[in-house]
Amino acid sequence: MELGGADCVELARTFGTPLYVFDEAYIRRMMRVYQDTIDAEYGGNGLVLFASKAFCCEAMYAIAKSEAIGADVVSGGELYTAMQAGFPAERITMHGNNKLPRELSYALDCGVGTIVLDEYSEADLLDELAAQRGKVQTVLIRINPGVEAHTHAYVQTATPDSKFGFSTQSGAAEAFTRYVLGKKHLRLAGYHCHIGSQIFEKQSFVLAVQKDLAFMAQIKRTLGFEAEVLNMGGGFGIWYTDEDAKIPPEGYREYLRALIAAVHAGCETYGLKLPFLNLEPGRSIVGEAGITLYTVGAIKEIPGIRKYLAIDGGMFDNPRFALYQSKYTAVLANRADEAPTEIVALAGKCCESGDLIGTQFNLPKAQIGDLVAVLSTGAYNYSMASNYNRNFIPAAVLVKDGSAEYIVKPQTYEDLVRNDVIPERLK
Repeated sequence: MELGGADCVELARTFGTPLYVFDEAYIRRMMRVYQDTIDAEYGGNGLVLFASKAFCCEAMYAIAKSEAIGADVVSGGELYTAMQAGFPAERITMHGNNKLPRELSYALDCGVGTIVLDEYSEADLLDELAAQRGKVQTVLIRINPGVEAHTHAYVQTATPDSKFGFSTQSGAAEAFTRYVLGKKHLRLAGYHCHIGSQIFEKQSFVLAVQKDLAFMAQIKRTLGFEAEVLNMGGGFGIWYTDEDAKIPPEGYREYLRALIAAVHAGCETYGLKLPFLNLEPGRSIVGEAGITLYTVGAIKEIPGIRKYLAIDGGMFDNPRFALYQSKYTAVLANRADEAPTEIVALAGKCCESGDLIGTQFNLPKAQIGDLVAVLSTGAYNYSMASNYNRNFIPAAVLVKDGSAEYIVKPQTYEDLVRNDVIPERLK
């Protein structure tokens, strides 16, 4: 098996396992598909923002910077990583439903372009912090249009019962708009909406646009405020298994064309100026660009019940099956041309009965030492990894034209105890 022209067996031999592997060309291609479509279909009146939470490391910001797109961050840590990579702060949007005072202060000091507001107390705090610095901060308001996308309940974010945003239907969004417009050190530029993740139905995005624009027209009538920015978030689905649609990179243009057409139509209907358009794809940029390589260890078969292949990773490098029962596809990377013959579970090495990557992998009969590649792990794997059981978070390599380099170095035992302190009374 190869990724980005590199032999996965050789990658495992050189860098060890478990190992995250990313295809740089695929990442860049996806960034260009989104930005080029905005440029072609919307007159360049918009900017793609890479959703950092999907995969945050300095190399990702370096790629995004060279592709002239923006980024969104949801914590001080993500912002710090972007700053360390030299990413232009004016192209950053900061999200979060409970941004801490130190995070807002840091964002202001860095010169972050836009901050998305999600609460009254947050507006008060940001206004106060901006006043202390003699600044006026550009902000968006996160709104909730009540669109239920067809996706997992845990990743639906624009339903009536959500910790994110202000409902456009209840009057909450209008009331908060009026409140923010009264702040001297906040400049309201528009609205942000994100309806969820792993969405394949174009109509979900179209419906969200229609509801957002109807709300924006209402605000123009009632408050005299016309939004100049509309951020539609991300949520574009990717392939994990054959239960999912397999969309080639160029295929995502159709999602944007449908969304952009809805913006044009809605603005004409309501007599609105075309807003500057932001999109925040994350999973669809890096998800299928990444795989995780594991080595098979113990093999345990329980007759009539299940066969377990124990790997050298687990829920500490991919917690998504434990959290969401997420499904993946796997192959034996060192025997990728062999036909599958049995259904197995991939079991991690954590001291947890639920430490599984999945239970329905169709593979050739595996042997100890075989190399397993789990596909489409580029998003929300490294980002959600932990040192549970004091296991190492795997290293990550970036592959281009057959050669690979570290973008996240391997951890050591020293890294695991670096912040541990023994009080004097215990020595």
